Formats: sequence, structure tokens, C-alpha cells
Amino acid sequence: MLSANIVSVLLRGGLVVIPTDTLSGVVASARNQKAVARLYRLRRKAKGKPFIILVSSVSELADFGVTLSAFEKEMLKEVWPGKISGVFPCPHRKFSYLHLGTQSLAFRFPRTPKLIALLKKTGPLLAPSANPEGKPPATTLAEAKSYFGSAVDFYVNAGKKKAGKPSTLISFQNGQVQILREGAVAVKKQRKRRHPHKQVTSPSISL
Repeated sequence: MLSANIVSVLLRGGLVVIPTDTLSGVVASARNQKAVARLYRLRRKAKGKPFIILVSSVSELADFGVTLSAFEKEMLKEVWPGKISGVFPCPHRKFSYLHLGTQSLAFRFPRTPKLIALLKKTGPLLAPSANPEGKPPATTLAEAKSYFGSAVDFYVNAGKKKAGKPSTLISFQNGQVQILREGAVAVKKQRKRRHPHKQVTSPSISL
């Protein structure tokens, strides 16, 4: 999957359809506001439901103004890398183009080596599934092209992608894990810890 063409397109603010660790996704650089706006228009996503951001390390969350508690760091060591996305507070106005006023962002640190290699070249990627709102995720290159056509700048042909589940979506509240969406990985509904933890607002965030 990793090629100079893909990296170049993404760094220039383009949109690319790629296989992810869960479903096929249409991705854009999370650091490029114009690319992010273009992706939201393409996916026709309802406001108030920001997309998940793929990262290549836990440390990249700090680049988006996310400060992790001791409890959150402990839990992320257990679930990342993997098919679990975590929601974290992000009240900073400079990232409103990503959180769309929800003041929260969701991140996933995938395990797939090829995807990690791409992320290390491009930086964090906004990565919704490859389908317009209300349509099933594309499982083939032809399906993705039928959805987006020339509106996407590059398509990665990875063969037929088995229809799977989206990532499991969780948040951290009062020293417990809260499941916001069941998905690819089963998570215990509550994991109690001794660390006190402030309340976190959990908006609707989708893959």
C-alpha cells in the first residue's frame, strides 16, 4: 500500500481510498484543514459527528491538544495498537475544523504494519469508511469508484475487502471504560481503577 504516489497525494491535501485495519476508508491529512473540509463534503456527514483520526503512536494525541490522564495511559497500553477507537476531550478552538464543535476527538492506533508505515510518512489521517452517509462501506475498488468517482484523487486496489465491523468506540469516565459503540473488538463494559478521573463528555462519533 505504501507508495510515493499515495504519500504525495495526501501531503498535497488529496483524498485516497485505502484498506484500513477495519473497513476500507477514504482518508485525508488531519493536519490539512482544506482536505478535511473536502472529505466532510464528500462523505456528506452530519455536523456533530466528527470522523476518527488514525495515528501511528500514542504521543501524536498531544499534537491535537489531548492530555491523557494516568488512567487513560494505562488503558491505552492494553488496547492499542488495535481495532479500538478512543474519545478524548479537545476543547481547543484551533481544532474545531476536526471536532466540529463537539470539543472531543476520537483516535485509533492501528496494528496493521502497512498502515502504520503510511501514517509515519503522512502523519495522522482522518479516516471514515469508504461510503457516502447512509450507504454500506465499499468492499471492492469498483464499489468505491461508484461512490466517489473522480472526487477521490487516488484509489488503492487491495482486492475484495471482506465486509467487517467498524472499530469499537470507547471513552473514559470516572476511572471506568464506557462503550459508546460495539465493534470489531469486545471490551469489558467497565474497568475500575484507583485513579480518579474527571468527567468526559461522549458525543456521537462515527467511523
